[in-house]
Amino acid sequence: MSQRRSVAGHAGLFIGVLLMAIWSFFPIYWMIVSSLRPERDIFSVPSLIPKTIDPGLQSYKNLLHLTDYWQQFMNSLIVAGAVVAVSLVVSVVVAYVVSRFKVPGKSLIISSMLYAYMFPPLLLAIPLLAIFARWGLADSLFSVVVAHCTMTIPLGVWLLWGFFKAMPMHLEEAAMVDGCTRAQAFYKVVLPLSLPGIVTVAIFSFLLSWTDYVFAFVLLSSDSQQTLPVGLAAILGSFDARWGELMAGATLITLPLLVMFTFLSRYFIQGLAAGAVKG
Repeated sequence: MSQRRSVAGHAGLFIGVLLMAIWSFFPIYWMIVSSLRPERDIFSVPSLIPKTIDPGLQSYKNLLHLTDYWQQFMNSLIVAGAVVAVSLVVSVVVAYVVSRFKVPGKSLIISSMLYAYMFPPLLLAIPLLAIFARWGLADSLFSVVVAHCTMTIPLGVWLLWGFFKAMPMHLEEAAMVDGCTRAQAFYKVVLPLSLPGIVTVAIFSFLLSWTDYVFAFVLLSSDSQQTLPVGLAAILGSFDARWGELMAGATLITLPLLVMFTFLSRYFIQGLAAGAVKG
């Protein structure tokens, strides 16, 4: 009887996980399939399996030829790369200093980092626009980088603080006994052991910056400075809905994320699990 219950439990768990996977992947599948359909099939009765595939990939050609996709791609890449670099450097330094040294108001610093991440982007976008406009930095990629860092750095500090706090001090002390300076011990001992957390922060920072719409929409006004989400949203006109090009653009936006998770998913899962336990 117990064996039957065990088999039924495993079967139920498998079915539940399978249904969740289908539910999660279906929008991605529909997006990719829609980008490959001929235009006449997009507005016809929908089918789960496309009857025909456009061999010329006309939706992708229209997207690349009729829009500033490559300029928007480079803008998004510059912004996301800068956000990842700044977030990692600041998060690692702040988290390490707070976890290893006697810093006045240490608890307040960590708590404020977590609370800062809870503010919705739209609540911060308007005040930041006023500040950047006064400083003459409005409508620039630099302003978007700074805005994104207000969201990524607090989360990065919070996650890495848990890693550094749980890491035994005697590892660094042993390295310093062997002749390393504190900086060398940090570089040779602490950073390699914190790689899952660092990769997790990098992925979160890139994901938030790459897919952000609110900050880019509010802070950028010129077409030459637009990022991919804003440029993609502009495809939906008031009277002309080009769904094929929209789905093609959404598919291309997800490709860098797919490649990133394919190669870094192992570190990402380790970082989330360890951060949840150690933090």
